[in-house]
Amino acid sequence: MPPDPTSAVAPAPPPALVPFLTLFPSIMLPMFMGIMDQTIVATALPAIAASLGSIDQITWVVAGYLITTAITAPVYGRLGDAFGRRRMMVVALCVATVGSLLCAFSVSLEMLIVARLIQGLGGGGLLSLSQALIGQSVPPRDRAKYQGYIATVAVIASTSGPVVGGFLTEHLGWRSIFFLNLPILFLGMALVMRLPSRSTPFEHFRFDFPGLLLLALFVASLLIGVRQFQDLSMLDVPTTIGLGIVVVVSLFLLIFRERRASNPLIPLPLFRNPTIWRCNTTAFLYGAVFVASISLLPIYLRTVRGASASEIGLLLLPMTASVGIGSTIVGQLVARTGRTRIFPVVGLTVLSAMMLFLVFGAQNLSTIEFSWYLCVLAIFQGFVMAVMQILVQMESGPLLGTAAALVQLSRSLGAAVGTAIVGTILFAGILATGTELSSDLQAILQGSQEALAQLSAGAEATIRANVAIAFRGVFLAISIMAAMAAVVAWTIPRRSI
Repeated sequence: MPPDPTSAVAPAPPPALVPFLTLFPSIMLPMFMGIMDQTIVATALPAIAASLGSIDQITWVVAGYLITTAITAPVYGRLGDAFGRRRMMVVALCVATVGSLLCAFSVSLEMLIVARLIQGLGGGGLLSLSQALIGQSVPPRDRAKYQGYIATVAVIASTSGPVVGGFLTEHLGWRSIFFLNLPILFLGMALVMRLPSRSTPFEHFRFDFPGLLLLALFVASLLIGVRQFQDLSMLDVPTTIGLGIVVVVSLFLLIFRERRASNPLIPLPLFRNPTIWRCNTTAFLYGAVFVASISLLPIYLRTVRGASASEIGLLLLPMTASVGIGSTIVGQLVARTGRTRIFPVVGLTVLSAMMLFLVFGAQNLSTIEFSWYLCVLAIFQGFVMAVMQILVQMESGPLLGTAAALVQLSRSLGAAVGTAIVGTILFAGILATGTELSSDLQAILQGSQEALAQLSAGAEATIRANVAIAFRGVFLAISIMAAMAAVVAWTIPRRSI
């Protein structure tokens, strides 16, 4: 049996310098597609349901993609370390292309869900391998600049997805969403092939299929359980408890398996490095903070501020844009100073303080002031993930792709768990104020003019006030999670590069 290359983290070979105009488009386009495909179908779901039926299963068109991208991110990272990251990126693009083609020609919702699962099998590689290709091609300090650029691309992709999906669905039909992917993915293949190939450190490699099965079981049961938990329905309690048991057992078996595998999917020795496990913990908590705030703020703006759907998009635009601005600023500062740890600590601390202010002072801000307050807050949100990726890549040695993918996985799992926790706090808070999750609240959430006309002005004002009170718990929970992330980030041993 060949020696285990993961028993110790060896120094990484020096990166092969690649010109900016060769590297950046090659990593930007695949990552853009991987992220945009997460959200582009959201606005097309009603049209898909009308065309294919089975409306009770329609959410799986989105959830299936998210689950498979989360599962396959570490798989591509591991295979990229073993067989070459450029080669595996081409494989991921091919799989995403096949999935997109099947989505476009789906004749039933069941076929579309399976096709989205296949599309997600490629999407996981587009996200994780883009980060790894930066690490293998760019000197450490310059990686910070790329991380800032990538964050900007990620924000544009996630926010433009629903807009593009809605436009295409309205004018060309929902199938055009998936046809649009095809030329972009082919262009991505051509650009990736321009990157230089690189030798890999492992001559012998046996893929860890049991580890993959256990990881898939853990991630899928966790994400499905989170969705069940958010419903707060008594009918779902036994299912949720059962999924929780599966999560715990599968995680235990995964750790047991990975300790004994010759080529583990998740090399546990990586987590003996204090910088790596602290960065993953910070990414987990940050994912909870970021996605929970993005997911629930539209509800706040609709129910408390009375904003319409189009107004919500405009009010959140400064916030979504500022995340990329913050990442770009930090990238430039890290590149110039070499300092790393201080930026996520400052960003998370300020973020926690600003969320704490909203607990008591949100009602004192006008809607426009609230929007620009979020803009400033989001700049500090952008101080975190770029540094986490840089530090992990610096510490991971030849397992750079695996380590980068695990950071992505940690952020995704944190986003799912954090959103479930904060969402539960919100709806429990609404119930605690005496407001039922009734048709009256649904009318306010949906902005239905007919239903709102049946509400008295006093009843509507009472519901909005009660939801505002419930959101104090949301802002407090996000503040606490941000503070926890700041504490963990402060303990990261590596302070500079």
